[in-house]
Amino acid sequence: MTEHPSDALRFGTRAIHAGVDPEPVTGAIMTPIFQTSTYVQPAVGEPRGGSYDYGRTANPTREALEANLASLESGTRGVAFASGLAAIECVLKRLDVGDHVVSEENTYGGTTRMFNKVLSRLGIEFTYVDSRDPGAIEAAMRPATKLVHVETPTNPMMRLCDIQAAAEIAHAGGALLCVDNTFASPYNQRPLELGADVVVHSATKYVNGHSDVIGGVLAVRDEALWEELMFIRKSTGAVPGPMDCFLTLRGLKTLHVRMDRHNANGMAVARYLEEHPAVDRVFYPGLPSHEQHELATRQMSGFTGMVSVDVGTLERARALTEHLRIFSLAESLGGVESLISVPALMTHASVPEDRRAAMGVTPGLVRLSVGIEDEADLIEDLGRVLD
Repeated sequence: MTEHPSDALRFGTRAIHAGVDPEPVTGAIMTPIFQTSTYVQPAVGEPRGGSYDYGRTANPTREALEANLASLESGTRGVAFASGLAAIECVLKRLDVGDHVVSEENTYGGTTRMFNKVLSRLGIEFTYVDSRDPGAIEAAMRPATKLVHVETPTNPMMRLCDIQAAAEIAHAGGALLCVDNTFASPYNQRPLELGADVVVHSATKYVNGHSDVIGGVLAVRDEALWEELMFIRKSTGAVPGPMDCFLTLRGLKTLHVRMDRHNANGMAVARYLEEHPAVDRVFYPGLPSHEQHELATRQMSGFTGMVSVDVGTLERARALTEHLRIFSLAESLGGVESLISVPALMTHASVPEDRRAAMGVTPGLVRLSVGIEDEADLIEDLGRVLD
């Protein structure tokens, strides 16, 4: 689509066309799967296109995915990885021994595990804060702080961070702001437009949307930062395979259509559960009862299909999650099918119990990833067990 600058097109059109051109030899409209590990060079040290020498360095299928996601995030460059954790790790590998990171405390359990059990051993220091309060971020900043890392909404408590305020604090302290946008998707929230420096996605989730790929993507606007991230990826090797890139790019073509349905179903389920006497509390930014609903309406255009509820006890959580027919008991999220999990025993089991308790991740907390099935069937499924 070189004749139509992607920034002049609306989101749904870019989801289908950004970064994608018909294959020049055959005219194939779908980006081919370039299943190759190396490339023939016309002369010694002169790879075609300046970069096609080895599959870890460059792959056309991967580059199409990166360009597409960057466009959807209002960025200029993307970097794809074998997983979301690999993408976050690449950002952290910019840092040196003694550097400091301020991180949201209610991040995905795998992120916390990587920070505490792996990267802290390499001399990087971490401070965890409740990023709902910009003042907490500011108070945690040090001269050695090089990165502020937040999720918004968070997993699984659906906390929000004021992205614009966090960016201003990070930049005033000479640090970058990295926003994990996995729960929102680019359709509902674009942190680069609000001042973030790096956006990260577990492409496994809404970006791909079909529960058949593990992947991660970064989006940035700064060319020098992109070149640094690309060098780190090339040097450390956490690249996704071309088939995974193809499937993720195919998933992105329907992101806007899927998210409309996720948003609608998520809101309907959240409203239903909020009124149900068997549910103690519902965490969903789209509800007026959410303590940060006003912020959600300012920096999000939709509220996704992620809903967390507290049903009081582990026994009640087990009874709910193990007896549903449409909602499947499984980790992960963001697929077209509805999933349900108990974070304290599943996604956040690696988080220390005292920290889980402080964040509100109780044994009775249940996280729903509401899919795109018929709304009435989903509510009937929940009601049959809850009633």
